[in-house]
Amino acid sequence: MTRQSKTWLVLGAVFVALLVARGMIGQGLGRVYVKRTDVTVKLPEAAVNNAAGAPSALASGSTNASTTTAATQAMETPAAASTASSSATTISWQEWKQVTPLEFNAAQKANPAQTEITLSWPRTIGLWLAAFFTLAIFSFLYADNPFYKIAESLVVGVSAAYWGVIGFWDTLVPKMFGALTPGLVKSLVQPSLVAPEKLQQISMIFALILGVMMLWRLLPRGGWISAWPLAFIVGVTAGLKIVSHVESDLMAQAAATMKPLFVSVTDASGATNMWDSWWASVANVLLVAGVICCLAYFFFSVEHKGVVGGAARVGIWYLMITFGASFGFTVMGRIALLAARVEFLFDDWLWLIDPNHFRGL
Repeated sequence: MTRQSKTWLVLGAVFVALLVARGMIGQGLGRVYVKRTDVTVKLPEAAVNNAAGAPSALASGSTNASTTTAATQAMETPAAASTASSSATTISWQEWKQVTPLEFNAAQKANPAQTEITLSWPRTIGLWLAAFFTLAIFSFLYADNPFYKIAESLVVGVSAAYWGVIGFWDTLVPKMFGALTPGLVKSLVQPSLVAPEKLQQISMIFALILGVMMLWRLLPRGGWISAWPLAFIVGVTAGLKIVSHVESDLMAQAAATMKPLFVSVTDASGATNMWDSWWASVANVLLVAGVICCLAYFFFSVEHKGVVGGAARVGIWYLMITFGASFGFTVMGRIALLAARVEFLFDDWLWLIDPNHFRGL
């Protein structure tokens, strides 16, 4: 056994011992409780009448819902739908809402035999898996190891699978298949599909051809065919985006730079507030001067000497302050993510802290 393996073995043993000790102290750790709630919804008369004529549509839209006997009879016979009582137009189901351990303890104290609030094993297992993968990612701070590789591979794989499914159901099914075979898609998976126009069908046929050409790269020969759809995508995207970027970046920023150097700020009574006016004027002067100095730094047609050189040096200061502020903002965002994961470990998993008073007062 190598030295690194021995180190990981010792760390794992110490970690397991600490977990066992923590679980035997106080309230324990890492549990999720849920509360059962009965939900009853009264259906409109129009929905009941539609259900009587199309029982399969209502059945497919009310999964895990229990209807009354009269409602079932109304679905089977159209005549019974018009004479059904108000109790026949209701459906009910059960929902499970996550609650705090404090609510579970209160319910157990009031009635030890209660079953309304119970321990949710699926959510508890999910909590422990989230803690494991968080620690697996943090383990890379020590050294590259199999736990980190497993967590990294799962994150990449699950993300790719998730976005693949989203792309299929949100893009291919409604836009591609919905345009090429609208009747089939509407009857099987998307009853609310709007009938496509003729131009949309032609454009989707063109898109399908480009998609097949792009997949040609996976074949052993003819990979050059995939370059044509890529070139088309890049060209069209550049043409569409350049107009929006000119409007949002160039024109909007140029208009935002054209500020008056003197600003008069008035208060509620209409009098001029000299202090606020002075600060607003200073802010506009610094903004306009900063833009001019930064442009002077990137203006290479004139040698950076004299006035141009001084303006360019001031522009460097503006750029460094901007980059520093952006970097600091990015670091603070990452620190906030780190703080959230550490709070998850110590609060939701280990139950060492309770900032929201979910487990006690």
